[in-house]
Amino acid sequence: MLQAIGEWWSGIHWVHFLTIPVFTGVVGWLINWSGLWMLFAPVHFRGRRVPGLRQLASVLPRKIQEVPGLLQGGIGWQGIVPARAAKMGSIAVDKAISKLGTPSEFYAQLEPEHIADHIVTVMRPEVPQLVDDVMSRQEPQLWRDLPQPVRDAVVARVQSQLPQVVGEVTDQLGEHIDQLLDPKLMVIDHFRSDPALVVRIFRDFGQRELNLMVAFGFVFGFLLGIPVAIVDSIFGQWWLLPILGVLVGWVTNALGMWLIFEPPEPRRILGVRVHGLFPRRQPKAAEVYARIIAEDVITLERLVTYLLEGPSGDRTRQLLVTALGPSVDRAAGPARRAVRVAMGPGRFDGIRDAVAREAVDRTMEPLTDPAFSEQQADRIEQLVSRRTKELPPRDFVEMMRSAIREDEWMLYAHGAVMGLAGGFLHLLVFGVSS
Repeated sequence: MLQAIGEWWSGIHWVHFLTIPVFTGVVGWLINWSGLWMLFAPVHFRGRRVPGLRQLASVLPRKIQEVPGLLQGGIGWQGIVPARAAKMGSIAVDKAISKLGTPSEFYAQLEPEHIADHIVTVMRPEVPQLVDDVMSRQEPQLWRDLPQPVRDAVVARVQSQLPQVVGEVTDQLGEHIDQLLDPKLMVIDHFRSDPALVVRIFRDFGQRELNLMVAFGFVFGFLLGIPVAIVDSIFGQWWLLPILGVLVGWVTNALGMWLIFEPPEPRRILGVRVHGLFPRRQPKAAEVYARIIAEDVITLERLVTYLLEGPSGDRTRQLLVTALGPSVDRAAGPARRAVRVAMGPGRFDGIRDAVAREAVDRTMEPLTDPAFSEQQADRIEQLVSRRTKELPPRDFVEMMRSAIREDEWMLYAHGAVMGLAGGFLHLLVFGVSS
C-alpha cells in the first residue's frame, strides 16, 4: 500500500491537482453569490411572454411549474422571495404573527383611549360643517328656516356629545375587531402588492448572515475540492471533474442553507458547538423584524383602511353607523321628542342615519394620518419584538425559511449546473489529469 501511495504521489500533476480546490472554491463563491441574487432579484418578473407556454406549463411536473414566470406564460426570472411574496405573507401569519398576538391584542396595544382623544381633537372643528352638510342635504328648507341660535345650539350639543360618541365607536371596534379583521388576508394582500417589502425583510433581517453564506461558499468549495482532486488524480478520467463538480455545486448550496438556519438550537457535532446563524441572533433579529412589521405591515393606518375597505368593510361601517346613530337623538336633547313628532319619525330617522353614515368616514379619517400612525407604531413594535424573542427557536427559523423551502431545489440545481460548468472549464484550461 505504501508503495502504491508513493507511486500515486510521485505521479501527481501538481498544477492540475492544486488548481482543482481553487477552482471549486471560486465556483462555490460564485454559486452562493449568484444564488443570493436569484433569491431577491429582480423584484418583478423580467422576461418574454411566450404564446401557449401557460397552457404547456400547467401539465408539467409541479416542481417545474414553480419556476417563476412559467405559470404566467413567460420565460425569464423573478427573485424567489418576491415571487413568493403572498406565500411568505401567509406563512408569516401562520408561523409568527398569529402567535405574536390576536387582533384585539394589537388593538389594545394601540391604546383606544388615546385614539379616541385624537379623533375628538381632529374632528371637533369639523362638526359644524358635518351638521350643515347633512342637514342641507336631507332637510334644506327646515335647516334654512331655523334661526341661527338654534343651529348653533344643535352644533354645540353635537360637539359636547362627541367624546362619548367616539368612545363608543372605539369600544365597538375593540369588541368586534377579531371578527372584522383578518390579519392573514391583510398581510398577504400587502406583501403581494409590495414584493420589495418582502425582500427588505430578508435583507434587513439577515444581510450579515447572507453575506457570510457567500464567503463560506469559497470555504466549502475549496474543502470539497480536495477530495475531488484526489479522486481525479487517481482515476484520471475526463468525465470525473464535471460529474464531481455537479456534486460539489449541489452540496455547497445545501451547506450554505444549512449554515444559516440549522441547527435552531446549539448542538455539539463531533465535539464542536454549532448553531444556525439566524437563530443565533434571534434577540437582535427580533428587534429588526418588529420594526419592519410595525412601520410597514401592521400599522394603524393600514388597519383602519382594511377595516373600512377590506372584505368586512360593509360590516364595519354598519357597526359604526349603529354606534353613531344615537348621537343624533342625544344631540336633539330635551327637544328630541317634539322634533321627531314635528318632522315625522321617518324623516327624523333618515336624518339620524345620514349623519351617522357621513360621520363614519370623518370619524376614522384622523386615524389614517401617517404622523399619528407613526406615533402608535412604537407600541406595536414593542409587542412584536417581545413576542418574537419569546418564539421557540424552531418557529423562529421556520418563519423565515418556510417561505423558500419548497423552492430551495432551484438553488441546489443552479449550484449543480455551475459546478458542471466549472468542471468543464477546468478541463478546458488544464486538460485531463495524467
